[in-house]
Amino acid sequence: MKIYTRTGDAGETGLFGGGRVGKHHPRVAAYGDVDELNAVLGLVRATPPADFADPLLEAIQRDLFAIGGHLATPDPDRVRKALARAELAPDRVAEFERAIDAADLELPPLRAFVLPAGCPKAVALHLARTVCRRAERGVVALAQEAEVPALFLTYLNRLSDLLFALARLANHREGRGDVTW
Repeated sequence: MKIYTRTGDAGETGLFGGGRVGKHHPRVAAYGDVDELNAVLGLVRATPPADFADPLLEAIQRDLFAIGGHLATPDPDRVRKALARAELAPDRVAEFERAIDAADLELPPLRAFVLPAGCPKAVALHLARTVCRRAERGVVALAQEAEVPALFLTYLNRLSDLLFALARLANHREGRGDVTW
C-alpha cells in the first residue's frame, strides 16, 4: 500500500466508513487537531526525562487515536466493528483527576498565573496543553453540527488540566519553581 493516493489533491478527503468532505470541514479539523495533539504528546514523551509519566502519556496517545477514529466517522453504524476496538473507557477522566490530585499534593499551592516556561519537559507539556485546548475547541465546534460523545469533550477538557499539572510537576521535580506572570 502506498503512502500517497492522490485522492486528496483537490482539497477533499475520505472519511472512515465512507464519504468525502473538504479538508476544511469541521470534522476534519477536529480529528486533525486531535492528531496534532497526539504528535505533540510524542514530543513530550521523547523529551527527557523520558520516564516522567510515560505510561500515562502513552495511554493518552492510544485514547486520542481512538477519539480521532470516532471523529473521522460520520456514520458509526457502518464501521461499528472497527470502532469497537476504539472504545474510550469512561473512568479515564477520573484517572486524570486522581493524577492531578496526586501532583497537587507534591506541588506548592498555585497563587499566580504560570508562564509556559521552565525545563524542556515542562515546556513540552505546556505546548501539549495549548494544542489540547485547540483540539477541544475543534471538537466543540464539530459537536454543534454533528453528534459527538459528551465523554470526548470532558476528556479533552480534563486532559488539558492534567497536562498543566504535569508541566508544573516536571518543573518542580527539576528543582525549578513555576515561572509566574
